[in-house]
Amino acid sequence: MRFTLSVAAASVVAAIVATLPGTASAASGDGAPGAWEPAPQAAFELPAGARCDFAVRVEPIVDEVRKLTLATYPDGSPERELFTGALIDRVTNLETGATSTADASGTSLVVYGTDGSMTWYVTGPVLLGFRENAGSLPKGLWIVDGQFTVEFTPTFEKTITMLHGTTHNVCTDVD
Repeated sequence: MRFTLSVAAASVVAAIVATLPGTASAASGDGAPGAWEPAPQAAFELPAGARCDFAVRVEPIVDEVRKLTLATYPDGSPERELFTGALIDRVTNLETGATSTADASGTSLVVYGTDGSMTWYVTGPVLLGFRENAGSLPKGLWIVDGQFTVEFTPTFEKTITMLHGTTHNVCTDVD
């Protein structure tokens, strides 16, 4: 099942990438693309109330995520990057010690705006944190799975547009 999902995710992202302007020039070297490289997620802690009602730690226990830069801006900063690979996070309630795992092994095409905004075109699960009143989901740590886009403002407010999929607040798993 995971193999089928990965093939489907790669197919959808490849189709998206193929339709983007400038992709052919990036592939031929005009857009300063790079090679696949590791893109590890750092562990992090959040205080009570920031995402969950309690202090929480998120740490990768499997992290095989890699990225490919498809195009860069003239200053060398990334314009479009592709992220894919296995990512399983352990989520720990720091007040009770309760833990859960979250599969965030989706594939994402990330398009960066020059103003600090970005848009993710996603297939599969990703873990997204939402602050109170800062996006299209309530405060929490959310596994969003399916096919969808996430638009980030420069202040990291998030709007999810689902083609199809599910959402689950991981905070409820360790409450």
